[in-house]
Amino acid sequence: MSLIKNSAIIGGLTLVSRVLGLVRDLLTARYLGVGMANDAFQVAWRLPNLFRALFAEGAFASAFVPMFNRTIAEAEGEGRDGLAAAVTFASHVFAVLLPILILFTVLMMVFAGPIVFALAPGFANSGPEKLRLARILTTITIPYLGLISLVSLFGGILNSINRFWVNAAAPILLNLCMIIAIMFFRGHNDPDIAKTQAIAVTVSGAVQLGWLVWSCQRNGIVLHIFRPRLSPDVRKMLLLIGPAALGQGAVQLNQVVSMYLASSLPQGALSYLYFADRLNQLPLGLIGIGVGTAILPGLSRDIGSGNVTQAQYTQNRAIELAFLLAMPAAVALVLSSVPITRAVFQTGRFHAENTIICASVLSAFSIAVPAYVLIKILTPGYYARQDTKTPVRIAVMSMLVNLLGNLILIGPLQIVGVAVSTAIAAWVNVTLLYVTLHRRGHLRADAQLQRSIVQVLLASAVLGAALLRLNPIVDPHLGRGFFERVLWLAVLVGGGGLVYLVSGVLFGALRFGNFASRFLPHR
Repeated sequence: MSLIKNSAIIGGLTLVSRVLGLVRDLLTARYLGVGMANDAFQVAWRLPNLFRALFAEGAFASAFVPMFNRTIAEAEGEGRDGLAAAVTFASHVFAVLLPILILFTVLMMVFAGPIVFALAPGFANSGPEKLRLARILTTITIPYLGLISLVSLFGGILNSINRFWVNAAAPILLNLCMIIAIMFFRGHNDPDIAKTQAIAVTVSGAVQLGWLVWSCQRNGIVLHIFRPRLSPDVRKMLLLIGPAALGQGAVQLNQVVSMYLASSLPQGALSYLYFADRLNQLPLGLIGIGVGTAILPGLSRDIGSGNVTQAQYTQNRAIELAFLLAMPAAVALVLSSVPITRAVFQTGRFHAENTIICASVLSAFSIAVPAYVLIKILTPGYYARQDTKTPVRIAVMSMLVNLLGNLILIGPLQIVGVAVSTAIAAWVNVTLLYVTLHRRGHLRADAQLQRSIVQVLLASAVLGAALLRLNPIVDPHLGRGFFERVLWLAVLVGGGGLVYLVSGVLFGALRFGNFASRFLPHR
């Protein structure tokens, strides 16, 4: 199956999930607004988000999937049933992982108070009520951490047998659970609404796990229950998981650092960070995770079989496809942050002044949209070679840059300074990832990629000029009724998309005659 088809499957389902996520966030903005309860919920919500990024989109995608695929290839090379051998390997991983996750979950729930204080020490300055609510909400959401880790295991198996859509559909269940909770069970005050959302998070973890287990069974995959035993392969995978999680989750870890420092800012700061990041994460989910997930199994097989030329070609085309989609997204989010934020969030208890602050944070975050996406594309180049240490070293450097940037910028720029430092750290991360791969001879930007980058930059410049003309026309209509804001947001997005499409064709970035063939495997 081609890169573009797999990416489209994952990206399309992620789009459904992200649209539902925006509906969820719209409801959160309407009923909770920007205040104490929402700030407390953001701390409780950050841990599940972090673990989803580290495990669902990180460690298991980067450590487990290559080993699962190599087990298939090695067994088939020996004349054995490759899938059966890989399922046995996965069963041993499950047997070791389950008791670790149970113990980890219990310990996290016991120490929820210190964890909250470590994540958001500035809450102590707002009085005991905010800290206490954050502790309660975190205790409720912690079981999700173990559930999502198991979801990641079963999802990695399904990705390895090209059932990408099943795993990509799982986050839809999370958003549906949270939407149903806030629509029908939210209670009558802010703390009750926040508690309902926290409960929905954990319930969604159980629902997602059930979905993945059932889907595996439907595809003839049943994990057997073994006595936990650290076989050489399991030990090797566990050693890869930690570094893989840190390397792949650099963006999320930088956001944890930012949250830690932002907790000392005036009330509502964490809510602004969250709402802006939700819009900023949309292209990451649609493009970066989709393309990064799609290339890893094939990249692992190519490298394992010694087909270096094909591996380089695959990664070049992944970068080209990602940049083609990410660059216009960055331009739109930076230049049209006010109308986009107003259209999505300005309702109920989210007011016009909240829109201006949130839009400023969104613009700062979105400077690095191509970097966030490319991190997801470049790290498989390391993990497919079972090198998990290098991305960790690079991630640590980017976190130090983020910390230093926060300390310098948070004073003069307040919450916007937090977003700027996160964006700078992301560009440092992706630059080091590429330079290191290049120096090792693992990745060379071919002529097609170099030409495409220039063409995309020119088309994006035309898009930016068009958006600057469209913004003042559209913005006055976006703070009104639901259907009117949807209509005018469609005018903004559709108009910008049409301009990018036409300019992309004129500059050669989009060539429909051979568009699909550019991203087919090159043998």
